[in-house]
Amino acid sequence: MARVTRVFGVPKLPVAKIRGLRFRLTASYVLFFALLLVVVGLVCRAYLKSQLDGVERAALDEEWDAAKGYLTILSFQPKWAEPDPDDPDAQLIEDRLKQVYFVADANGNSIGESDAYTSIGRDSPQEIRRILAAGKTEVTERRSSDGIPYLVEVGVLPGDKHERYFLGICRSLEDARHTVHVFTRNYFLALPLIVAVCALLGWLISAGAIKPVNVVAHAAQNITGSSLSLTIPLRGAGDELDHLVDSFNRMTARLHQSFEQIRQFSTDVSHELRTPLTAIRGQLEVALFTAETPEQYREAMVNALEDVEKLSSIVRALLLLSQSESGQLVLQKTPLDVAALAADVADQFQIPAEEKGVTLSVALRPGATIAADRTQIERLLSNLLSNAIKYTPAGGRVSVTAGPADTPGWAQITIEDTGVGIAAENLPHIFDRFYRVRNPETNTVPGLGLGLSFVAWIVEVHGGRIDVASTPGEGSRFTVLLPFDAAAESPAPEIQNVPAEI
Repeated sequence: MARVTRVFGVPKLPVAKIRGLRFRLTASYVLFFALLLVVVGLVCRAYLKSQLDGVERAALDEEWDAAKGYLTILSFQPKWAEPDPDDPDAQLIEDRLKQVYFVADANGNSIGESDAYTSIGRDSPQEIRRILAAGKTEVTERRSSDGIPYLVEVGVLPGDKHERYFLGICRSLEDARHTVHVFTRNYFLALPLIVAVCALLGWLISAGAIKPVNVVAHAAQNITGSSLSLTIPLRGAGDELDHLVDSFNRMTARLHQSFEQIRQFSTDVSHELRTPLTAIRGQLEVALFTAETPEQYREAMVNALEDVEKLSSIVRALLLLSQSESGQLVLQKTPLDVAALAADVADQFQIPAEEKGVTLSVALRPGATIAADRTQIERLLSNLLSNAIKYTPAGGRVSVTAGPADTPGWAQITIEDTGVGIAAENLPHIFDRFYRVRNPETNTVPGLGLGLSFVAWIVEVHGGRIDVASTPGEGSRFTVLLPFDAAAESPAPEIQNVPAEI
């Protein structure tokens, strides 16, 4: 059995290079990288300075401990211990300490100092008394008269007879700061060259990155009404650009389909409108040239009015379908009992079915209330029942089943007939406007080919699903699923085809 299912739900202009995507990508990349390099340079500079200052501080602490061991106060005069002549390192340490020291008594009077310490400024008597009272060492940074930075450590030096003296030593930071200065200068002098190389690399890389975008733009500019089937081959990278290309291909496919539908619709409308207009004109011309009695004129006018009514029906149907698809037709949704509504509509078709010799049966299952527009659901049932009866020969059967679906939250309507059926190649097109299956069994059946277009739209706007199963010569089955809740976001479930009761 053939089946089809529809699920409803969901010339080149020059551009300034400075405004081009490639330039902006490169500029953004270079700006970010330059800022990153500046931050890295400043962080490295701060880290280098901290490490070198730490080394100098550790060396100063060692010199402080050595000074306290080598220096003694005798008769208010500082005296350096005699170093071991066999220990040259001790001699070097004492020579170093003699160059950067300052010793004062408890009143702040100098009793010994080096020229290097004097150049950075003696400690005031008040500061000396404070240090002696605190009894602990302190480390500060000072600059000499010629601008050289020094690290200074001051504290208490014990003397004889429980006397306490002020001791200060210093260590030059000139070499450490020079190292930091050289690093900063060399780094930031090399920074423009690094940024320039990054800009060149960014410019070359961005060219390959935006190449697919240019391909898509070029293809879009070449699209015309006759080349909507154009597709762009995927790069195979599976990235965002491939997704863009795939989306573009899908868009052109949808546009191509839409243009084809519009073209076909225009052709079908012209054909459907031309037929009644030709008939009207022919009847009026015959009456004008051949009619001789009032009865002949009356007959011609009656026939013309019938064709005018047919023409009006086509126009009304097209207008209604256009309004519905453009959103101008507002649905008035209310709670509807599907089974009761199906019974009411089926009852209206009992007499036409009997006149044609077709048996119409109804099987109802209560408990399926949906939020829907009653007028549109009635139109859906009427179109499906009308088609089933029209395409079922005398002696055939049509059944209507309505009630809850097997999937909770959904209502199901099934209309099945034993009519002429629909061939597999025709099933995908039966919901298109003006589409009619052309064969000896259907050519004699009147119709515009718009009924199922309405059915498709009604199911779509109610968030439902419609399934068609048909076998030529045996009949067709239309199954509709509609959600109980009009705001349901879950997709329509697969339709379970339960045989209708015939």
